[in-house]
Amino acid sequence: MNGASREALASARERFNALTDNTSVDAAKLAEELAAVTALLDREVSLRRVLTDPAQAGEARAELAGRLLGSRVGGPAADLVTGMVRSRWSRSRDLTDALEELAHSADLVAAQRAGQLDDVEDELFRFGRIVSSNPELRRALTDRNATAAAKTDLLHTLLGGRGNQVTERVVIRLVAQPRGRSLEAGLDALSKLAASRRDRMVAVVTSAVPLSEEQRQRLGASLAQLYGRQIHLNLDVDPEVLGGVQVRIGDEVINGTIADRLDEAARRMAG
Repeated sequence: MNGASREALASARERFNALTDNTSVDAAKLAEELAAVTALLDREVSLRRVLTDPAQAGEARAELAGRLLGSRVGGPAADLVTGMVRSRWSRSRDLTDALEELAHSADLVAAQRAGQLDDVEDELFRFGRIVSSNPELRRALTDRNATAAAKTDLLHTLLGGRGNQVTERVVIRLVAQPRGRSLEAGLDALSKLAASRRDRMVAVVTSAVPLSEEQRQRLGASLAQLYGRQIHLNLDVDPEVLGGVQVRIGDEVINGTIADRLDEAARRMAG
């Protein structure tokens, strides 16, 4: 997001955090209601444009949103949506993108309150790995000719009762309403959003063999010292790295594998 939308999203996040700091707010219900508003504005493009029309006063837009939502959502969701509509957005789609983010965040708050956020982070990572290694499953989940209900049924079969309910909810929402985004990009965004709930960075660590608990703790402590913040480790095993580890944090890659050293040696010999 750029310009006005970036500022509007920052304000929405502040209001969301202030709201969900109150444990009396039902985070799971808030997630469901914000997701429903996101779906509505995604379908009704003309309505979305009216609610983000810079030619209309922010208070008038908020009043319209309040009338439309009426008793369809609870007070917390209504307050968030009307506050967001008062803000100025560079593009009408940015409003729905922001609403979707807050819907996912509300589900992650529910997991965090239950002490299950680590489980959700790990399950999102593992699900992404399963999808990337199973082309047939990926095709089924991204088939544009398949209905959202069919994809939801498939995910219920895959995930139902096998993991955290929050993981199942956010993945179903992502697959059933991709909103023009790839499945991999959506899962990556969810993983980063989960990490940000406690101001952590996500590191994807690839090693030839599984790391021991002591190795994980040492690596996590070293990365935390290097980056100045807590790091959540997503662990992957790939025998082709030939030893050592590769760490990817965002666009940055730290290579410490034997395969990488062999490649470097070969390049030097060739040069």
